[in-house]
This record gives sequence, structure tokens and C-alpha cells, in this order.
Amino acid sequence: MLVQVTLLSPLLLLLLHAPVLTQAQYDMCRSLVSTDDGAVWEQYACQPKSQDMKDHMRIRVEPPGITCGNPPERFCTLENPYLCSDECDASNPDLAHPPQLMQDRERGGLVTYWQTVTWSRYPEPLLANITLSWNKSLELTDDIQITFEYGRPTVMVLEKSLNYGRTWQPFQYYADDCQDAFSIPPRRVQDLTAANVTRVICTEDHSRWVGSKNDKVVSFQVRPRFAIFAGEKLVNMDGLYTRMESMKGLRDFFTFTDLRLRLLRPALGGTYVQRDNLLKYFYAISNIEVNARCKCNLHASQCNMVDGNLQCVCDHNTTGQDCQRCKKGYKAKSWKAGSYLPTPNGTPNTYCECYGHSNRCSYIDYLNIVTCVSCKHNTRGQNCQHCRMGYYKNASAELDDESVCVECGCNQMGSLHDRCNGTGFCQCKDGTTGTKCDECFPGYYWKQGCYQNVCDEELQMCQNGGTCFQNQRCICPPDYKGVLCQHSRCEGGKKCSHGGSPPTATVTSLALLQLSLLTTLLLTTAP
Repeated sequence: MLVQVTLLSPLLLLLLHAPVLTQAQYDMCRSLVSTDDGAVWEQYACQPKSQDMKDHMRIRVEPPGITCGNPPERFCTLENPYLCSDECDASNPDLAHPPQLMQDRERGGLVTYWQTVTWSRYPEPLLANITLSWNKSLELTDDIQITFEYGRPTVMVLEKSLNYGRTWQPFQYYADDCQDAFSIPPRRVQDLTAANVTRVICTEDHSRWVGSKNDKVVSFQVRPRFAIFAGEKLVNMDGLYTRMESMKGLRDFFTFTDLRLRLLRPALGGTYVQRDNLLKYFYAISNIEVNARCKCNLHASQCNMVDGNLQCVCDHNTTGQDCQRCKKGYKAKSWKAGSYLPTPNGTPNTYCECYGHSNRCSYIDYLNIVTCVSCKHNTRGQNCQHCRMGYYKNASAELDDESVCVECGCNQMGSLHDRCNGTGFCQCKDGTTGTKCDECFPGYYWKQGCYQNVCDEELQMCQNGGTCFQNQRCICPPDYKGVLCQHSRCEGGKKCSHGGSPPTATVTSLALLQLSLLTTLLLTTAP
């Protein structure tokens, strides 16, 4: 036995000193390693640990007056619909149900919850929006769980925003009948595959009335989606992170700045609304759990509260709330990019000279260059240092200014194309002038572009009493025609507008008549 312990001791010692990190964790931004040239910092992709975001969220409830208690109101429960002894009173702390009770830490077994007014205005819909804000980009790491008291809604929508609530998109639909409520067939997360794991689905698992007090939770399932790539027990996280890197939509799917619950119809306790007892219909939420991590673009391993807001503690010479840009003075420095690959440590960005117009770079192997990807703010180029076609550089702005590129605004009718030179002048068609090619040179008139004058009052005057109309045409007297009224309508034997015959025609006719009379006279007097 002693021999076995002696033999195993080196193995045990090796195991004790082996790295605990057996799969991708990304919890270190850099590590000091020894090389032939001495100790150097090797940089890794890194991200903060997941945490409960309940303490950091800000709750806003709409519409105004949807929270119960002002004025005080009695309500019943679905389990005891005619025992309406409970009361909601905003002026009494023991009877009030304000929104902050959705995020408090409940102690001593006492359940506290936010509650709405009852559905006393039926059939008008009982609608409520609950917006959860963090003023920070976050990435989901576990299921979202909302605990409802007195019944889960029969219809609701979970939405997310990626731009601090300016626009919203659905995360998941919930209904007791998905086809009836949203015209979407019901689907379960377990039915999804790697090809459609980001599909927005409607589930009926959390909305049907079951009559049990224990069925309170409505969830948005994150772990089952992760498991599609990482295995049922989430043992192969390398596979998940590899797919996160190769599928941009997958990573974006779990990213948000705000969440919103749209409560569209409360629990009914049956198949229809009992109009004689509307005090039992309302919404009540006791807890909201959101487990996530700060999104730091794989450039920070910590995220702290700074001046009341979550802030990434950025590494890799990056800065910003999400480590989304380079520090001043490091725009042209070489650094490693935020990529999950290769596992287990990943790599930070290779080069960061995008002047704040992109936080993504790509290495082009056959050219042996690193170039910025998806330049924003109307910039382009290897380092986002040029302006897109149709824009020119603002001489008074720095390269890292979001307004460095100004739209040319060339007039489509007067310019050859929508490009302009470095000072904003567009290339104009013949006869057209002006910065935007929206004016005409002298001798031209504007009509969806510049055209040369047909007439004027100086060099190209209308003849024979004609008048020039807007330099575009001559308005001729009745007896004249032509571009400049230079031709008479009385030519060719035509009758003039004043009723007489054309002079030439009259002379010719008279001569013919005289010749005819002379011929007749000669014939009659001949012997």
C-alpha cells in the first residue's frame, strides 16, 4: 500500500498542478510567459464572468396608472374567485405592490410582488409593458425566468433591444393558443436544430391554466439552445464558442441592452372571461432573474459599476463602455483581436487602426494585410480612413470623428454621378454648374437638367414678331413657323391666315391667266 502511494505521488502532484481550465473559459486577458527573449505578456480573448443582473436593472412600467393601489382596490384570486378580501393600497407600505418588488431579495418566506389594477374595464384589453434597462450591452448566459403570482398570462411577448430601447424585436412569443394569438404554430426549443437555433418561436408551455400554485415561472430558454452545440450537459463549450465565432447571428441573438415584457392577456382560470367577477383578473410578478455577462468585445475580464452604470474594465489598449474602440495613441498599434478561436484562449484583434469606425478586423492571407471590416459612419478603406462613394471628407473633423464623412448630395439630374471631389463639388453635365450641379450656365435653362437656350433676347432672337417663352421656344405669329419663326406659312401655295393669297401664288396665277387669254385670242383671230 505504501509502495502504491509512493508511485502515485508524482501523478497526484502532476494533477494538482495541472491547469484547472479544461475547456474554454476566457477569464484571462493576458498572461506572463517566458521566451528566449525573456518574460513577455501574451494576450488572450477575455470576458467577464456571468452574474445575476437583477441588482443592476432599472424597471419602468407602462402605461401610467397600471400599478394597483391608487386608488385602493380589492381583488380576488383564481383559486378563490369569490373571496375578495385582499387589498392593494399604494399609501400603505404593507398593502402596496410597487414595481421594485420584482427585483427585491425576498427573506423569511415572505413573497413580495408588483401587481396591476384589475380588469375592471373589460372588454378593453388589460395591457402592461415592463421595460428592464441596464444602459449596457449584455450577453445572456442562462435562462431568463419571470415568476408570476396568481396565474401566468395567457398571452405575452418577450422583446429585446440592441440600441437602448430605440427599436425592439421579439425574443419569444407566449400564448395558450399560438395560432390564434399570433398566427404562429407552436414550437419547443427542443425541436430546434443548429441551423435554426436563433428562430423566434411561440411556445404554449407557459401559458395554459393548470390550476396549481407551483406553476408560476415563465422562462426564456437559453441553456437548451447552448446545448444544441455544446451537448446536453454543456460539456463541450469549445463547440459552442466555435459556433459563436462562425455564426455572427448566434452571438447577436443572445445580446441585448434592454428587455421588455408585453403582457397582453392575464390568466383566465378557464376558457373564457367571467364578466360578473373581473376582480380576479390582473398581473402580478414577484421575481425576475436575468443571468448574463457584460459584453466587452472579448477585451475585458471584469465589469464594474462606475457612476451608476456597468462599465467594462478594458484591456488590449481598448476603451469605451463596451471596449468598442482603441485608446488614444494606440490607433496604429498592433494588438490581438476579440475572437473565441482558437480555443481555449482565443485571440484579441490583430490590428486596431479603424479610427473608431469599426471594431472588427480581418487578416487577408494572400495579400498579407489586416483590414478593418464593416466600416461605419460612411467610411471605407483598409483603416476606414476614406469616405464611401457619395461622401467627402470633412476638412474640419478628425479621422476618428463620426461626422468625418459628409454626403455629397449631388443633384441627380445635373450631375454625372453621385460622387464629388474632396471639397464637396460634384461633377456636372454640360451646361450645369454649382456645388451640387443644380444650376445652369448662361445660355442654358433648367428643366430636370440644363438644356441650351432655344431663344433669348440677345443672340438668338425670335424673328418676324415672335416672342421667346422661358428661353425654351419661340411663340410665333399665325403666319410664321420654325424654331425662330423664320419660315412663313404662306409658302407653297398655302392660303395665309389673313384670307389673301400668297404673293408668289397670286403673280403666278395672273401670268397663267394672261397667257391663256392671249392663246385664245390668237386662235380665234387666225385666218
